[in-house]
Amino acid sequence: MSTKKYQEFKQLNLPEFEKAVLLYWKQNDVFKKSVSERNENNPFVFYEGPPSANGTPGIHHVLSRALKDLFCRYKTMQGFRVERKSGWDTHGLPVELSVEKLLGITKEDIGKKITVEEYNERCKLQVMQFKNQWEELTDIMGYWVDMENPYITYDKNFIESLWYILKTLYDKNLLYKGYTIQPYSPAAGTGLSSHELNQPGTYKPLKDTTIVAQFKVIKDNHAAHPKLFAGHDEVFFLAWTTTPWTLPSNCALAVGKDITYQQIETYNQYTGKHISVVLAQDRVAAYFKEENKTHTLDPGNKSSWKIVSEFKGKDLAGIQYEQLLPYQQPTTGDAFKVIVGDFVTTEDGTGIVHIAPSFGADDFRVAKQNNIGSLTLVDKEGKFVDGVGPFSGLFVKNYKDDEKWENPDVLIAIHLKETNRAFKVEKIRTQLSALLEN
Repeated sequence: MSTKKYQEFKQLNLPEFEKAVLLYWKQNDVFKKSVSERNENNPFVFYEGPPSANGTPGIHHVLSRALKDLFCRYKTMQGFRVERKSGWDTHGLPVELSVEKLLGITKEDIGKKITVEEYNERCKLQVMQFKNQWEELTDIMGYWVDMENPYITYDKNFIESLWYILKTLYDKNLLYKGYTIQPYSPAAGTGLSSHELNQPGTYKPLKDTTIVAQFKVIKDNHAAHPKLFAGHDEVFFLAWTTTPWTLPSNCALAVGKDITYQQIETYNQYTGKHISVVLAQDRVAAYFKEENKTHTLDPGNKSSWKIVSEFKGKDLAGIQYEQLLPYQQPTTGDAFKVIVGDFVTTEDGTGIVHIAPSFGADDFRVAKQNNIGSLTLVDKEGKFVDGVGPFSGLFVKNYKDDEKWENPDVLIAIHLKETNRAFKVEKIRTQLSALLEN
């Protein structure tokens, strides 16, 4: 029988009990022994999903680390050798932005006011500023992990290991070139993660120009429903957008398969022209007042309107329309026709969605399903590329107070009003990512 005596606690004082256990572990080097006393040929590999030491640890980190520790201890008790390697996540736009704010510089100043080497060193200091707090938390919560030999993502050996993996995948023909849609910061010149877009203070309210655009249906169109042109020479699909700068890249219009659409005869409020427009039945009340509804249009009342036809979304699929802003055309795939989208609703807008495959995840997905081409008419600086008419070279979003800065959304709205292609233009409050604008 073992004669070893254990310390007795007459009163349960958890903080003191924890200190005693931690002290025992340290004095007897229990963590290292739990590794070294197991067979090297029976490993259970654990690399910690690394935290970033540019922020202080919180209670949620205690929870996640307790769960990690639980599995490692369990595998150790099963006889596995569990060398638990810690790490530090040292990349990310928030770190760069905090350094630039601290130094009073922008991305354009790197290499001018400060060298790339100096900038990198300041970022390394910034990203590790709370390292001591993380190590203290690791210690007091009894989380067993090797803090002496961490992997650090800015370390050259780590970076080279990633390039080695990519090279190995390439040699095995396991890499391919593809495209995805993701948030992007022109100022920082990088894509943005969902984590970065959910940082406190990332979004701020702004007034934005929105447009309900008129897309003219091609009359000599084999896919057009015969009722569309019953007594009407010009018929338009109405589509609402909060991002007018994407309209030059429009390649399709999406409708809901089972949504009911109505054709309305009325007048354009900007040109006064007699028009026939199509939108979802559930959205008619948002654009037309009931008191102006009539059986016969009144030329003296440009707000008068009447219903002339009704369709299901599936009846409109395949109908072709004229390109709204014909500056460039897709070089591959089909374009400028109505397709069915499973994401189309009648909660807002017109029930018809303007599709710019290069600038929206849903747009990209439904375009690919329907072999619709794309137009990427914006460069990595956030400017329209050459060949986009009067908008070439302009920043697509501009919130400068200086009046000399031209706002493309407003310019596009004016152009569409003048050419009888704008049904309604207004300002609304939106939430814009400050990271996108920075």
